[in-house]
Amino acid sequence: MLGKRGTMVDIIRIEARWIVPVIPRETVLENHALVVRGAEILDLLPSVAAQKKYLTSQLLRLPDHLLIPGLINGHGHAAMSLLRGYAEDTSLMTWLTEHIWPAEASLVSHEFVYSGARLAAAEMISGGTTCAADSYFFPGSTAKAFQEAGLRSQITVPVIHFSNNWARTEQNHIDQSLAFIDECKNKELITAGFAPHSPYSVSDVGFSKILSHSEEKDTPIHLHLHESAKEIQDHVKAHGCRPLSRIQTLGLLSSQLQVVHMTQLTQGEMELVANEDVQIAHCPQSNMKLASGICPVMQLQAKGMNVCLGTDSAASNNDLDMVQEMRTAAMLAKVSENDP
Repeated sequence: MLGKRGTMVDIIRIEARWIVPVIPRETVLENHALVVRGAEILDLLPSVAAQKKYLTSQLLRLPDHLLIPGLINGHGHAAMSLLRGYAEDTSLMTWLTEHIWPAEASLVSHEFVYSGARLAAAEMISGGTTCAADSYFFPGSTAKAFQEAGLRSQITVPVIHFSNNWARTEQNHIDQSLAFIDECKNKELITAGFAPHSPYSVSDVGFSKILSHSEEKDTPIHLHLHESAKEIQDHVKAHGCRPLSRIQTLGLLSSQLQVVHMTQLTQGEMELVANEDVQIAHCPQSNMKLASGICPVMQLQAKGMNVCLGTDSAASNNDLDMVQEMRTAAMLAKVSENDP
């Protein structure tokens, strides 16, 4: 077997006091070793057995550590780490329209995004995050920063109907998205896709084009949806229906759709997204900071839905710490469900 005594080239053995594997779930292994070659995990076995079975080129002993799988940040805007704390104590739409969007109009550039994404990558890696979903303007700059850091990522490209420093029209956003998706075809650590910003910032025509391109290229669609009560109220006034109903009518509901926040859901809407196998990103700290509401995670999971955690941006969180996000999610679920 490759890696037995006498074949030690490029093999690393990590011996830890405790290791938490992905499978089986809810298992903690004591005094075990992880044997790694390049990007491949060769073995997970008791440390004593590993010492007999493998000669290694490098040995790392972690006698007081818990070794866990890399964490996945399911939603964020890395470059906005440079806007951390910029607008505090405001609701979502005030935060966006009166503070964040005007600041982005004057600040955002290739250099801004690259610098912010580098800072975010360092912060995430230091907290145990090794994979992140991101959506922001100048996605090539984010991709460059993440690749240099060795961070695996899903980078979905924003589509929005108004002009900004990256694109001028909704169609221009879509064209830029297609170009970036093609650029990422052979990049091992990047999955690319579309990120229509929200139902209130993308037209029906834009959504239809994104759906068509997504199906053709087999890419994910990442969308802010049902983030606040005001979003829904405004949407009903503008379109005569709730946002999710419009998204359903446009044909976007599928396992390729990743919806973020989902703090305002009826029982019928929960059944709908569950039946369509829609993926959900839960961002409890961001939703709490902007007073947007609480995603009914326990009810969604009871329906078999895949719910992941995300920090959102450092501007609306104000950090990228997934361990703290987990703790907040656990505590918030106890309160929202009145179940300790």
